[in-house]
Amino acid sequence: MNTTLERALLGKLPSDAEALEFAEMSDTAHLAKIATQLRDAGHNNVITYSKKVFIPLTYLCRDVCHYCTFAQTPKHIEFAYMPPEKVLESAREAAALGCKEALFTLGEKPELRYKAARTALAEMGYSTTLEYLADIAGQVFRETGLLPHLNPGNMTQEELEILKAVAPSMGIMLESSSDRLTEKGMPHYGSPDKVPATRLETIALAGRNKVPFTSGILIGIGETRLERIESLLDLRKLHAEFGHIQEIIIQNFRAKEGTLMSRAPEPDLNELLWSIAVARIIFGSDMSIQAPPNLSPGVLPQLIQAGINDWGGVSPVTPDFVNPEAPWPHLDELARETAACGKLLQERLTIYPQYIKSKDWLHEDLRTRVMHMSDAAGNPRVDHWSPGEDDALPRLELELIKQRPKNVSRDISEIIARVQTGTSLLKEDDIVRLFGARGDDFSAVTQAANAIRKTVNGETVTFVVNRNINYTNVCYFKCQFCAFSKGKLSENLRGRPYDLDAGEIQRRVKEAWSRGGTEVCMQGGIHPEYTGATYLEILKTVKEAEPDMHIHAFSPLEVWQGAATSNMSLENYLKELKSAGLGTLPGTAAEILDDEIRDIICPDKINTQQWLEVMETAHKVGFNTTATIMYGHVEAPVNWARHLIKIRDLQIKTGGFTEFVPLPFVHMEAPMYLRGNARKGPTFREAVLMHAVARLVLHPHISNIQASWVKLGHEGVTACLNAGCNDIGGTLMNESITRAAGSEHGQETSPRAMIKLIESAGRTPRQRTTAYGEVSKQMQNVGLAAGTLIDIINTPAHKYERKRKGPLLRNTPEVKKGVRFN
Repeated sequence: MNTTLERALLGKLPSDAEALEFAEMSDTAHLAKIATQLRDAGHNNVITYSKKVFIPLTYLCRDVCHYCTFAQTPKHIEFAYMPPEKVLESAREAAALGCKEALFTLGEKPELRYKAARTALAEMGYSTTLEYLADIAGQVFRETGLLPHLNPGNMTQEELEILKAVAPSMGIMLESSSDRLTEKGMPHYGSPDKVPATRLETIALAGRNKVPFTSGILIGIGETRLERIESLLDLRKLHAEFGHIQEIIIQNFRAKEGTLMSRAPEPDLNELLWSIAVARIIFGSDMSIQAPPNLSPGVLPQLIQAGINDWGGVSPVTPDFVNPEAPWPHLDELARETAACGKLLQERLTIYPQYIKSKDWLHEDLRTRVMHMSDAAGNPRVDHWSPGEDDALPRLELELIKQRPKNVSRDISEIIARVQTGTSLLKEDDIVRLFGARGDDFSAVTQAANAIRKTVNGETVTFVVNRNINYTNVCYFKCQFCAFSKGKLSENLRGRPYDLDAGEIQRRVKEAWSRGGTEVCMQGGIHPEYTGATYLEILKTVKEAEPDMHIHAFSPLEVWQGAATSNMSLENYLKELKSAGLGTLPGTAAEILDDEIRDIICPDKINTQQWLEVMETAHKVGFNTTATIMYGHVEAPVNWARHLIKIRDLQIKTGGFTEFVPLPFVHMEAPMYLRGNARKGPTFREAVLMHAVARLVLHPHISNIQASWVKLGHEGVTACLNAGCNDIGGTLMNESITRAAGSEHGQETSPRAMIKLIESAGRTPRQRTTAYGEVSKQMQNVGLAAGTLIDIINTPAHKYERKRKGPLLRNTPEVKKGVRFN
């Protein structure tokens, strides 16, 4: 094998000199073999496309490219510009069909050549074509939610800045950087906007302004192989400087009647495959390499086997106005052709994932819409499901959970094998890869998790009869995801501030016991007047009402608060709680155990190390606890991986976690969602994978993986029972935190409903205690015979004036430096 190609497989891009040598390499099959390996390393088993509407804003153009039928003269068209109402009509139709991209294509600066263009613009109130483009693209975005992708031609700095505010991405085809093609008799003669230096300057300008950008080459218009490589290298040089080119298009020339090149020979298939393979090798594994599927009907598998990972935009609404003779393939056909190569067809957004999160790359006016359209990896949400909403579950994932995988990626198989054999702990990159599983890889991951569940837990699914008692919703912390807590700035959210008195707490405890409850789960906001003594008093109140009731209470934040306000060490305060009757601790307030994310969603809360310190100390003094993750808001899969690793590592050290509980973010009433700063919770695919990947990462250290019916609904829980889960949590009786965030899944699932849910999944139900022990038959029967709950009374919170500041309760700079109580 050529040493340059060998180094390419190791991730080293060929130098310019080495790349130029590819012009003499005629073994396309060998180049394609290298290219596909590189493609698979960067894009796994997925081939992407963008579901779009094609909007030809104007056919007028001052250039006269010899192969183009898109550009017309004024006498051959009805309108100089597509009228706004026609643009919006087309966009609305596309949005109704699930499109996410509005591709605006237009001729170059026709107002510089045609009076008809200048007159039409003036009648609409514009002076330039790009002025109209900016305005109408903004209207499409605001009125339909489609993301504009603009092909505006060459731009000035001012024009680019205006367009960036209305479009997440733009593009201009370099086509070729060969000046020879602009000479007389060549295809770009008489086209000032096709001068390579001019186009390269526009591409560079886009880079300097951090615009996610598309470019590429047009092959078969008279250029040589060497010139193709030189063009690709010019693009690579700009990308190396600015990092803005998100995809490279390799487009094959198609001869069209009515053009000067109507009799010119088209590039054969070998030329196209060679060009794709060389582009992949030059740009490496991560770059998106695209070939339009409508220009190569009947040979799509060969394009995949040459190294592409993207089909570009495909429209169910409009034709390809640039190549009207070449209809788009139907998406079902495209999916079948892609699947024939062992790949999964996956929709993408017009802006690629790596550019979505950065404020520099995406204009603030577009950020909220893009975030709401995205999953954690920056790919589009392709269904309407969100946690807490009562929508139908996506059929695809339900089928994939049970479908036998045929083409599993090698790295996924290797990661799963390592879990099964226990040869090594999974690392961050391994876990991120598992979260990226789609198609057959998704099937393999979920089924591997379920096989481990079956080995560890058998066919039994457990649940606990419990009651949630949230003793106050007054809280002086400002967690951006919380719709439950009430403070001076949050009374517009659901409910009024309350602070339960002892009598109401005891009434709820007694009622829970009389309905077969063996546990009360108790948490609340961090009330400014609560101290460590308050939490001890709550325990006393419960035990006076029912001495045998197990108390599962107090998040690490509440424990930290209690110890701080008591001027005690964590260890001593936890011992006080244990003596007062606390049984176990919930692993809430974990959210995402990565301070990069905590600094965004709960900056004044205890940090990652402090959460872990509370849990480690709790385990040390003899408490068992749960562990949770709250996901689907602003974080990414890498943050999930770091969270799971921290939980696993602490469990290896202490063995104190009884279960892991994924808690998907419920977005509807969450403050940070309402402010436009969060996603709509995880997608269903992500929710299922969180449970499955947790099973794989935490095995064999944590045996129980729980699914939350109040977040996922009963059908969602059933799906997760087939993806590694063995526990469905508690009956709850009074669920208020998730309902405050907008969940529609109710506040109680009775023991009978729990049993029915489990049996409908083909599994054996078992009522458990908090510690996974047995519950007496007598107590089980009490629960099965339970009647209707009495309406709760939330004691109104009295007005308070905080007279003391208290010691270091917020995550202040002092706390971050490690200063804490004695």
